[in-house]
Amino acid sequence: MNHLKTLAIAMTVAAGAAGAASAQDDSAFVEFKVLKPELAMAAATAAMDYCRAGGYQVGVTVVDRFGVPQAFVRDRFAGAHVWETATRKAWTAVSFRSGTTELDAATKPGTLAEGIRHISQALPLGGGLMIEEGGGSLVGGIGVSGAPGPDIDDECAQAGIDAIADEIAF
Repeated sequence: MNHLKTLAIAMTVAAGAAGAASAQDDSAFVEFKVLKPELAMAAATAAMDYCRAGGYQVGVTVVDRFGVPQAFVRDRFAGAHVWETATRKAWTAVSFRSGTTELDAATKPGTLAEGIRHISQALPLGGGLMIEEGGGSLVGGIGVSGAPGPDIDDECAQAGIDAIADEIAF
C-alpha cells in the first residue's frame, strides 16, 4: 500500500510538471542539435592523433546527444577492449551530463550516487567528456580508452573537442 501511495504521488508530480512545461511551450516538437558525422569523425581522429603523438594507442568513440555512436576510430595496436570502454565513457558523459572523471569521484563506494556504478552501460572512469556547442547545448560526447591513465584519456578527449571547437562555437 505504501508503494502505491508513493507511486501515485510521483505520478501526480510528474503530471503537474508536464502540464507546467506544456503551458510554457505551445510547440508540439522539441528542437535539438547534434554533430554532423564529419565533425564527429574529425573529433575522434584528432583525439586519436593527439594520443598517438604522445605514444599511446587508443580507441575513440563520439556519440550523439542521446548516446548513439556516430564515429569510432582505433589505432592499429590499441587493445580489443577500447571499443567497449570508449563507447561506454562517451555514453556515460552524455547520459549523466558530466565528465566521467567527475562522475568517478561522485560515485565512489559509500557515496549516495554509488548505485550509478551498477548501471550496465555506465562507466565512471576518466576519458569521457561532453561536447557542447558555443551556446552551451549538449551536442554529443567523446570517449577515449587505451592511454596508460584516465587523466591522459581525458586530455586526448579534450584535444578532440578542441579540434572542432571553432566549428561548433558561435
